[in-house]
Amino acid sequence: MVDINCDMGEAFSIYRCGDDEGLMPWITVANVACGFHASDPRVMQQTVALAKEHGVRVGAHPSLPDREGFGRREMKLERDELTAAVVYQVGALSGFLRGQGMELNHIKAHGSLYGMAARDPEVAEALADAADVFGVPLMGMAGTVHEQVWGARGAGFISEYYADLDYRPDGSLIITRVHQPFDPAASARGAVRAVTDGVATALDGSEIPVRADCVCVHSDTPNAVDVAKAVHEALRPHMSA
Repeated sequence: MVDINCDMGEAFSIYRCGDDEGLMPWITVANVACGFHASDPRVMQQTVALAKEHGVRVGAHPSLPDREGFGRREMKLERDELTAAVVYQVGALSGFLRGQGMELNHIKAHGSLYGMAARDPEVAEALADAADVFGVPLMGMAGTVHEQVWGARGAGFISEYYADLDYRPDGSLIITRVHQPFDPAASARGAVRAVTDGVATALDGSEIPVRADCVCVHSDTPNAVDVAKAVHEALRPHMSA
């Protein structure tokens, strides 16, 4: 059965990013920012409480230490340094989960850290070392170093498809600094095709293989609630009750 996940909890102080309240009814899993690219202690606390209210499972969404660039700029860290940075972030979120009587569901890297781990085994191994500390699976993309490294680890691997990002012909994602609106109906059709047929359409019209244990919608996509609602309704037959 497929899940719908969303990267959220990305507000900070008085600054708002995304409609988390509007998105929660249409998702089953939340990837909550842990402070390095967005969020702060109060936002993490509130996002976890909101997820519990809606029966949504929570995973950690750690990043490179790049608040100014929203975690979308690459950095060079040593393997042990990167593992420590991820453990630090996930540990903070785990405290708020414990306060709500909830368990950590998974870890999903954010932005450039996610992209780096998709092609660099050393980065992927550093994330896996952190996930092993918490005994939870890592979420990523099938057919990349994510699956190669994380699929071999005992905690497990969750493969995702993106409903609001374009794919290159080689299967990689086109990630812009600012997300653009997506047609909800087209996103829903693509999600169903990814789940049922295991294929997606790249930007040039070619077909690429994908595997969708879950489908992602970003909270900072301008029409994220409409996209999430359309995807949820289209995938309802494939979701657990």
